[in-house]
Amino acid sequence: MTSFANMSDNTKGALLMMCSMAAFTFNDLCIKAIGSAVPLSQLLLLRGILASALIYALARYLGALAWPELAKDRWLIVLRSLAEVAAAYFFLTALLNMPFANVTAILQTLPLTVTLAAAVIFREAVGWRRMLAIVIGFCGMLLIVRPGTEGFTVHSVYVLIAVLCVTVRDLAARRLSRDVPSLTVTLVGALFVTGFAGVIGAASGQWAVMSTAQIALLIASAVFVIGGYVFSVMVMRVGEVAFTSPFRYTAMLWALVLGYLFFGEWPETLTFIGAGLIVVTGIFTLYREARAKRRQAKAART
Repeated sequence: MTSFANMSDNTKGALLMMCSMAAFTFNDLCIKAIGSAVPLSQLLLLRGILASALIYALARYLGALAWPELAKDRWLIVLRSLAEVAAAYFFLTALLNMPFANVTAILQTLPLTVTLAAAVIFREAVGWRRMLAIVIGFCGMLLIVRPGTEGFTVHSVYVLIAVLCVTVRDLAARRLSRDVPSLTVTLVGALFVTGFAGVIGAASGQWAVMSTAQIALLIASAVFVIGGYVFSVMVMRVGEVAFTSPFRYTAMLWALVLGYLFFGEWPETLTFIGAGLIVVTGIFTLYREARAKRRQAKAART
C-alpha cells in the first residue's frame, strides 16, 4: 500500500483538495444541524471565537503572522474581510433555509464568477471557449434556482449574493502580494466575522441557551473550518493547480450524501442537470485558465 509520503505531488494535492472540501462541507452540515434554534449571530460569534483562536495558534506555530507593509495589501485584506463577513451571513442564512445540495451546487459557480469578474475588472484575457462555458454554467445555476417558480425565495437570492461576495473575496486575495502569509489573511477575516457577529448579537439582544449536542456541533464546526483552511493552504504547496482544482467539486458529492442521510433531502432532476452543467463547465474553465497561464509563462521565458 502506497504511503502518503511516496505519492506523487499531484496525487497528494488531489487528496488534500478532497479533504479540504470534505471539511468545509462537514462544517456546513454542523451549522445546518443546529438549525434556527440558535440565532445566526450567536453561531457566528461562538464559532468565530473558537476558529480565530485556533487559526492564531496555528499561525504563531508556523511563524505566519505578519501584517503587510504595503498599504495596497492592507486595504485588500480589509476588502477581503468585509466580503467574508457578507458571504458568511448570506450563505449561512441560505443554508439554514434551503436544501443542502442546492446551496452547495450554486456555490460551485465560483470559478466561473471569478473568471468572469477578472475579465471585466482586471481585463484578463478570456477566450470564447471559456466565455461559452461561463454562460452554460450560469444556465445550470438558473436550473437550480429557477426564478419565477414556487421554489424561488428570498433565500435563493441570498445564496446568489453569497457567491458575489465570495467572488469579491477571492479577487481581492488574488491581488495580494505573494509574501503576505495566507494564515494572516485568514485570521483577519475570521476576526472580522467574529466582530460583526458580536455587534449584531449585542444590537438584537438575542441569545439562546444551547444544549450539549448543539455545543458539540458548534465545536466540531470550528474544527472543520480550520481543517478546511489548513488543507486548502497545503494544496497550494503541492501538485499542479490544473490537476488539483477540479477535485474541489467533490464537495457536491459530500453535499448530496450528507443532505440525504441527515435531512432526507434529494435534489430534483433539474437540480441534478444544473449541478452537472456547473461542474463540467467549471472544470473546463479551470483547465483552460491553467493552460493559458502555462502559455504565458512559456512566452515570458523565451
